[in-house]
Amino acid sequence: MLMADMDHLLGVPLTRRTALGGTAALTASTFISEGDHAVAAPAAKPVGVRLAIQTTVNGKAVPVEIDLRTSLLDLLREQLHLTGAKKGCDHGQCGACIVHLDGRRVASCLTLAAKVDGRAVTTIEGLADGETLHPMQQAFIDHDALQCGYCTPGQIMAAVACVREGNATSKDRIREYMSGNICRCGAYVGIVAAIEQFAGREKA
Repeated sequence: MLMADMDHLLGVPLTRRTALGGTAALTASTFISEGDHAVAAPAAKPVGVRLAIQTTVNGKAVPVEIDLRTSLLDLLREQLHLTGAKKGCDHGQCGACIVHLDGRRVASCLTLAAKVDGRAVTTIEGLADGETLHPMQQAFIDHDALQCGYCTPGQIMAAVACVREGNATSKDRIREYMSGNICRCGAYVGIVAAIEQFAGREKA
């Protein structure tokens, strides 16, 4: 639209100053005056579709109702209070959220919770046998394969899958398989050594 047309519609000459002023006025109109305080008008809350599912988490049957948009990671952390899996990137690029779904590793931040209906999920909380650590957990301790520990649950879950799927036959294959798990502290040497220790134990 031409500037002259805008002048005609608005009834005032349109300049950069009046245009900005109009924008400010429009923005201000979204606030409601309450006494001496201005408060934002409440936004409409989107209503999601709810779904009842039943899954098995760490060997226990779990009936739960979810929003169809909920990720497996958010289901675990926010509804089931299993906070071992971490939200690092939320884009499936760091590996901090790795869990097992029917025995295979998945990035739980990219997996819809609705997809686990009738399936088995294993998290880091389900690896140990009571007070007895899983051998891979112990191997990580033995080889100092962690520093801050934030990525460690995902590293361990991926490491167990690495051995189970037959990808721990050499350092190079381990590194390739584990390349999707980022350790910002740089404990990669210890991680590979821990996986080799566990793989050797499994062969014995």
